[in-house]
Amino acid sequence: MNKSKASMGDYLLFIIPSLLGIILFMLPIQTADGVTISIALLSGWLQSLLEGSLPLIMTIIITITFFMTLITKTFQPAFIKNRPFFNQLFNPPAFWFVVRFFGMVFAILTYFQFGTDVIYSEATGGLLLGDLLPVLFSVFLFAGLFLPLLMNFGLLELFGALMTKLMRPVFKLPGRSSIDCVASWIGDGTIGVLLTSKQYEEGFYTKREAAIIGTSFSVVSITFSLVIINQVGLPKMFLPFYLTVLLAGVVAAIVSPRIPPLSRKPDTYINGSSDNDQEVIPKGYTPFTWGLSLAVAKAKTNTNVSRFFREGAKNVLDMWMGVAPIVMALGTAALIVAEFTPIFKWLGMPFTPLLQLLQIPEAAEASQTLVIGFADMFLPSVLATGIESDMTRFIIACVSVTQLIYMSEVGGLLLGSKIPVSFIDLVIIFFVRTLITLPVITLVAHLLF
Repeated sequence: MNKSKASMGDYLLFIIPSLLGIILFMLPIQTADGVTISIALLSGWLQSLLEGSLPLIMTIIITITFFMTLITKTFQPAFIKNRPFFNQLFNPPAFWFVVRFFGMVFAILTYFQFGTDVIYSEATGGLLLGDLLPVLFSVFLFAGLFLPLLMNFGLLELFGALMTKLMRPVFKLPGRSSIDCVASWIGDGTIGVLLTSKQYEEGFYTKREAAIIGTSFSVVSITFSLVIINQVGLPKMFLPFYLTVLLAGVVAAIVSPRIPPLSRKPDTYINGSSDNDQEVIPKGYTPFTWGLSLAVAKAKTNTNVSRFFREGAKNVLDMWMGVAPIVMALGTAALIVAEFTPIFKWLGMPFTPLLQLLQIPEAAEASQTLVIGFADMFLPSVLATGIESDMTRFIIACVSVTQLIYMSEVGGLLLGSKIPVSFIDLVIIFFVRTLITLPVITLVAHLLF
């Protein structure tokens, strides 16, 4: 597209929705509870409005999802089969059908506190249904509805052209992936996973790129990081803590895509194509002018208001019904293993010699915290409260945030999304990130303490 042919109206069609998207998803807002974004504020408002009802609402959504899946699998009704979106939503592979069944069972038993407290205790299913899923309900509602503002009006095209010279050589990623990272960093990792999954489905990321972004750039928000450092009793060290997290996270994002399993992911798009480089800048254009021309062209294809809201509604349903049952099933199972078995303690034992080699105090006590984060990111900081050494608690807090892959949220979301990563991939990536970030964090900790 020749930029001289664009009218002022064309530019405004790109600028206004994109600015709204930036304000909602990326503009930091200082509140009494810390830094957040507008989507998170809207989410918090809805949670307060529906306080006490959200666990029941999520139980109903998860139950409806299973029975719609059962009906689709059994009777193949035309009103679902003939609609690609609903067929994809309610006709998953057999494995995910079973996962949805367990998600429903866990949700019902937890809500009614029926059966064994192994499932519904506040440390397992109660944590998921009472704390996490209400947050996801409201975040998914507003993020899903307004995500087209980031995706459909040219912002990603502009950043794709501007950032490709940084993102390609450093992280082996398209420039547009920088938006995913910023949205996660300021807002929430769940928003980053959602954005990445949608971009992959629409053919903007290859399988390898989507897997890298989903597992390396869906970073923990500033707000939740503040919760972690408070939990380990070091609130005054928030700034060095978060700078350490950023440093270790960047190192992991540079190294992990270059080693298995991420390096072995195919560089093909969702349609099987391998030749779809959209970030080559033609002669006669600067990165900015080329990005702007692409952005305006993209915005001009999205003038239908009803289509905007239809896409937003589909995003919400896809997240509520496609993701929530998986988070409930896999998250509860992982937390049961963490809470009621010694498996994570056993898995942490091999880390004790490494922690001793790195001269970390109370190495034996710290070792199990390195592994238990796979179940839930908050668990390491809970266990860390019994450790006396400030340096060790600082290291545990930093590592728990940089590991990223925890099954109670991001891990479950990744498995529930279209991003091509398996459970085994997530296990390996979790340990790879731990081994990459631990020495970096420990080095900084020795300089600080």
